[in-house]
Amino acid sequence: MRPLKAKISITIDGDVLEKLKDKAEKDNRSLSQYINLVLRKHLSDTAEKEKTD
Repeated sequence: MRPLKAKISITIDGDVLEKLKDKAEKDNRSLSQYINLVLRKHLSDTAEKEKTD
């Protein structure tokens, strides 16, 4: 079964949005997919850091 997805509205600084769009395109992903990837990586990294603290 696919994980549940939720639609949200957020505000992102224009310069950050442009960089995200560029990186998503270079990675051949949609903006939404790329943001999910970045957030998952951040969550994983911070969870690992919390284990060592």
